[in-house]
Amino acid sequence: MTEETPKPVKTQTPMPESADDIARRAYWTARLDEADAFMRAITTYPVRECGEPVVSLVDAVRAAGVEVTFSDRPHVRGLPRLYYLRAGLVPPFLAAAAEMNARGWVLKVEDGYRTAEMQRGLGREAAIFVAILDKVRWECGGATPPVDLLCRRIGALVANAPKVATHMSGSAMDISVLRRDTGEEVDRGGPYPEMSEKTPMASPFVSAPASANRREITALMSRHGFVTYPWEFWHYNAGDAYAEFLNRTGLPARYGPVHVAPGNGRDGRVTPIDHPTEALNPPAAIRELMNHALTTTLSSPGAHEADNVHDKARDGVPQRDIAKLGMREG
Repeated sequence: MTEETPKPVKTQTPMPESADDIARRAYWTARLDEADAFMRAITTYPVRECGEPVVSLVDAVRAAGVEVTFSDRPHVRGLPRLYYLRAGLVPPFLAAAAEMNARGWVLKVEDGYRTAEMQRGLGREAAIFVAILDKVRWECGGATPPVDLLCRRIGALVANAPKVATHMSGSAMDISVLRRDTGEEVDRGGPYPEMSEKTPMASPFVSAPASANRREITALMSRHGFVTYPWEFWHYNAGDAYAEFLNRTGLPARYGPVHVAPGNGRDGRVTPIDHPTEALNPPAAIRELMNHALTTTLSSPGAHEADNVHDKARDGVPQRDIAKLGMREG
């Protein structure tokens, strides 16, 4: 018997990246680096909490007779959404909503005030965590990203400390906009919340009509004193560190992160949060979540239940060991 010549093993040659792919990755990296630098600046920005109470937007809208809609999706861990805003921001909010109605639009509030549990939970929420992780792996050419980089990217898109989380100040809202006649969503280039190179407000990777809609909505909100977080096309706020920094006023923020008294926003009393610069999800927790996601089949439905890691830690590990893992109680 003659010995057969081994057949050459076929290897797949990586497809060369298109110019568009390269441009998208470069844009994502540059904009998210900007957002990270912004968050670092906000960490040290002065705040003089004024103690102004929050008000229920649902009640305010009903009393004013303005057409506004609110997301009915539950928040993380099944918690109800808290549509609260500081009392001083309610009149300009209602004025912005009324102008939208006159334009043929309806303002839809997707999210409002967040407790520490909500803000922490968003950083662990399966769909959001994995969407960001996948983008950061893409940014790294498919490699597992350094934990520090993943932490910075998550922190830019889901604020990871009360001081930089303006939803916790009762001064921010995430919005969509609907057409008043049909109820269809006004195109902004992606759904809420989009986690990609389309996410920054000025992204060149959305259509011209979507860009025009973003600009028009932002101009309308600006007329009523609300500024946009430049790295998300849905976030608007006022009177807080973001607003003062972006407007270059040099003034301290009057709204900082607060606890809100229970009672559906009808009590409205606020108290400042202690240790506002402390990470809600420390690097050790992010590492744990990343390792869980990377060892789970990416294509399996429901595979990325990142929040289940937190659940198991809470339910089956002594509290002293949770602290060692860097996972704090919600």
